[in-house]
Amino acid sequence: MSKQPHRRYLGLDVGGRRIGVAVSDELGMIASPIESLDRTQRGLERLLALVEQYDPQAIVIGLPTGLSGQEGQQAAEVREFAEQLRPRLDRPIIFWDERLTTAIAERALIESGKRRARRKELVDAVAAAVMLQSFLDSQRK
Repeated sequence: MSKQPHRRYLGLDVGGRRIGVAVSDELGMIASPIESLDRTQRGLERLLALVEQYDPQAIVIGLPTGLSGQEGQQAAEVREFAEQLRPRLDRPIIFWDERLTTAIAERALIESGKRRARRKELVDAVAAAVMLQSFLDSQRK
């Protein structure tokens, strides 16, 4: 009896102007940043190309909540974005708490010695990887 092959997860950190994208390995153990995309038609086309390239079993989208856990306007905008994207993805969408992921990503980039301009390019993708890693860790517990 052969096991079903593992498939990746794609993680998205959706902001007002950019979308950070991360991907897991096929075993669902490690999340890695891929890139940050502008929230333009061109960026969305690139996102759909990444979905096709990595063929994830699901899309994990970071849901911004306050420290109290309450959803606000930003969370509503992320949910709306996901609903607009859903028909084009043809796979499940999972929302995951992304509290403090950008701050964690920024701190990690500073500690790694990245200059401010380079940090700005990387922070969304790294935040997506932090969020996706949190999701992956929860799946193993």
